[in-house]
Amino acid sequence: MATAPKYRTLDPSLVLASIEQLVRRIDERFPGTGLANVCRDLVELAKETAVRARDINRPHLLLRFFIWLAITAGLALLVAVARIIFSGTKANDDLFGTLQGIDSGFNIVVLMGASLFFVSSLEARWKQRRALNALHEFRSIIHVIDMHQLTKDPSMLSAVHTSSSPDRSLSPFELVRYLDYCSEMLSLTAKLAALYAEQLSDPVVVDTVGDIERLTSNLSGMIWQKIAITQSLESRDMPLPSMGQIYRSPGAE
Repeated sequence: MATAPKYRTLDPSLVLASIEQLVRRIDERFPGTGLANVCRDLVELAKETAVRARDINRPHLLLRFFIWLAITAGLALLVAVARIIFSGTKANDDLFGTLQGIDSGFNIVVLMGASLFFVSSLEARWKQRRALNALHEFRSIIHVIDMHQLTKDPSMLSAVHTSSSPDRSLSPFELVRYLDYCSEMLSLTAKLAALYAEQLSDPVVVDTVGDIERLTSNLSGMIWQKIAITQSLESRDMPLPSMGQIYRSPGAE
């Protein structure tokens, strides 16, 4: 018996395990930082995503029962209307009366068809709304991650800080690790969003997931530019100043 392909779909448990490992790595490198707390929230979101995506994909039996009941009642009503129209049309009726009856019946068929289509799409629209509400949380946490890396600027490694400057007490190696953790968190957030696209092939949901993936990719690209700059500064011949030199208060200012 052939087994299902293992590496053609995302496994929510493996994505969750990767995020949990990332939390431990951040805690070991930067204990007590806000970035670790954000990653813990991402763990909770991953657990909720695994449950939500599975629930959204599950058929809503009660809703389907009422949908089929409405469709059956609508078809029965159409048949009844058609019988009334054709049974009331006699052979000696004039042409105008016959055409008027056919036109009225056609309008009824169009209206009933539109109503049946609306009823039949209730489950799909309900699932779409649930998925879009869940995907909105991913946009929020993506911007929170971006806020944590926003002040981690490698150009400030050799700058003299003022009293209002943000805390940049990281060494070049620590700065690279911090930025790398932010990039990993963005990538894993996009993978969580992709779980909804796998479970629900709705075009609106797929487009929304694509927008989230493009957003995380663009932010990761900017982060890796910072990493490249930091590494180039670290490998230059002139050594980078120490943290004490960086945070030495200006004399005349």
